[in-house]
Amino acid sequence: MVKRIGIIVGSIREKSYSKSLAKAISGFFPKNTEINMIRIDDLPLFNPDLDQDVSLRPSSYDRFRREVKAQDALIIISPEYNRTIPAALKNAIEVGSRPMTDIVFNGKPTLIVTQSAGSMGGFGVNHHLRQALVFLNAIAMPQPEVYLSEIHKVIDKEGNLLRTDTTTFLQLVVTNFLAFADRFMD
Repeated sequence: MVKRIGIIVGSIREKSYSKSLAKAISGFFPKNTEINMIRIDDLPLFNPDLDQDVSLRPSSYDRFRREVKAQDALIIISPEYNRTIPAALKNAIEVGSRPMTDIVFNGKPTLIVTQSAGSMGGFGVNHHLRQALVFLNAIAMPQPEVYLSEIHKVIDKEGNLLRTDTTTFLQLVVTNFLAFADRFMD
């Protein structure tokens, strides 16, 4: 049974809609589920040279890798920037992709939730994340896919969902994700 869910938010803005979504989605999990927010805002740009010498490796690289590995499953909630992955999130994925012999995303059931201010709901970022995560052997939940368009009409900055249809849908997504992730637990 899934006990620890790590949430990675793809935006580092203080009052981002993705952070608001993380707050709202967290509330749909059973009380016995531990929800852990995994920071990415303190990760220096990924540089493989820094991993060659432990004395050079940023402690935030180690913290991020350790926190991701400690989770039973992951949720990545992200806006779309220029039809793709925000730089801070892409950087975090790069940090987690090393060392190649111990990729932190390996075997992790992962829910991808994307949003945008426009009408596409983060379609580009959703598929780019799937592509990168599948390469790193994460297990991306295939259905239902989550694309939230016109996010400013869906949720406020405090994490209050504004539409009952979205609330119902996200509750269904969480239920399905728990069942999906449970299939991969030991």
